Amino acid sequence: MGKKRPDKFRARSKEEAFKRELKGLDSRSLTKDKFVVLTFKDLDINQGQGVVEWEDEKLLALAFNKLRAICQMTVKEVLAQQIITNYEKIDFPPNSKFYHPKHIPVGVTWASLHIQGKECIIGYFEDNIFHVVFMDKNHEFWITEKKHT
Repeated sequence: MGKKRPDKFRARSKEEAFKRELKGLDSRSLTKDKFVVLTFKDLDINQGQGVVEWEDEKLLALAFNKLRAICQMTVKEVLAQQIITNYEKIDFPPNSKFYHPKHIPVGVTWASLHIQGKECIIGYFEDNIFHVVFMDKNHEFWITEKKHT
């Protein structure tokens, strides 16, 4: 008689039943930090600009590519690399041409993503979800004094 083969149909313990081998997986996908996810459900179409205007000014493709890139990163990565900047410790910018939309909860930490130059997408994080609220091509959400002019 030959060597006894293991019974592949034998009953397994609960621990064995849920054990999986991790072959060929990206190690970043195994971290506890989740990738950035976008939502446009809070986009305020009454302030700033819309997608048509950004498309006409050739900003929409730039914005789309930047948003696509951040979706391959974690929240920690985009904040650490200052791709998205959180405006902490303020309810809403004190000097803004925008107003706090009624559909956005009070107390969110506003954040901005610069597309190129002054063009920004403004929103806030809820866990790993970035809620896009404003498209601001003229940098009017947080008005600052011009430097070196």
